[in-house]
Amino acid sequence: MANKIVNEPLFHIAKRGNLPLWKAILIRGGAIVGAILFSAILCGIVFGKNPIKIIGYLFDGILGTERRIWLLIRDTALLLGVGLALVPAFKMKFWNLGGNGQILMGALIAVAIMRSNIGKNNVLVANILMLIGSMAIGAIWAAIPAIFKAFFKTNESLFTLMMNYIASGIVAYFLSVWSVNGTGVLGQVKTGHLPVVLNAHLLTIIVVAVLTAIMHVYMKHCKQGYELSVVGESENTAKYIGVNVKKVIIRTLAISGAICGIIGLLLAGSIDHSINEQTANNMGFTAIMVAWLAKFNPLMMILSSLLIAFLTRGMGQVQTECNIANDAVANLVVGIVYFIIIGCEFFISYQLKFKKGKNSKESSNKSKQKTVKERD
Repeated sequence: MANKIVNEPLFHIAKRGNLPLWKAILIRGGAIVGAILFSAILCGIVFGKNPIKIIGYLFDGILGTERRIWLLIRDTALLLGVGLALVPAFKMKFWNLGGNGQILMGALIAVAIMRSNIGKNNVLVANILMLIGSMAIGAIWAAIPAIFKAFFKTNESLFTLMMNYIASGIVAYFLSVWSVNGTGVLGQVKTGHLPVVLNAHLLTIIVVAVLTAIMHVYMKHCKQGYELSVVGESENTAKYIGVNVKKVIIRTLAISGAICGIIGLLLAGSIDHSINEQTANNMGFTAIMVAWLAKFNPLMMILSSLLIAFLTRGMGQVQTECNIANDAVANLVVGIVYFIIIGCEFFISYQLKFKKGKNSKESSNKSKQKTVKERD
């Protein structure tokens, strides 16, 4: 028999139990405040400005005028809408990275109908066709990788990501056809616009609010929401209880794509009245963070969408006030803020446990030793 001396580690990481809601809110709130303060100090160093002024610019960018407030709410709604599209797929553990492509295809169909004779002669019929067409093409675009996943077990992350590039190429082709002298730049389409409700932003907000309510009911109170959760936990369990896994995968991605198509419709028919390869503005990727921060809860996603829209709009104003033409610094700061906020989630789910000595004197020593007997 031989004795082996093993040093107990100074600390180890352990899974937390259920953290009280007020503590979780306190940790997240502290992370957000700390991230904003850190960003202000960093911007103050980089731009040579007083950090307090930087914070002032940040809030001025979102609350400075009535128009800025509307833009903040609209951007929040758009991010929320794309996040809602991703929630059912992500709950099913289908990593849909193709939101950008699905948005682009929805916008493309909308613009095509706006430019057609129907858009010029009968706006109501054009709007109905735009809605149906955008939802249909979005659903089809998302269902293609879903079919390959369901039947051939392909990697959905790579497949949906590649679909973004194909969608971008299709949009570029039509822009070259539609634009003057093949410049690839399409001006605003003058016909077939979606109706204006009070102002150019309210329709988008109303549509996304309705989608949020529908998605909450769908995920929490519908059989299909339960089925996709079961498929996400274990396909074998889903098959055992009689769930058609292939059908659930394809149906869920079709719903996800249809919602992205609606966002594309709103961008093209109500906001931009045009399209380009950057119309989606990478919302398909940003919305992943929206959904993740809210733990895939449609109602909590309102807050995470607002936070990200606040940071993006606010940093844009900071950049303007500091006369910085390059977006790199602003994007870097926003990325640092995201990193801090994501980091706080670690301390909500896990905790650091330090070694405990037999008494207060022992706990101050370098390590505690224990004897482990092992056979020769």
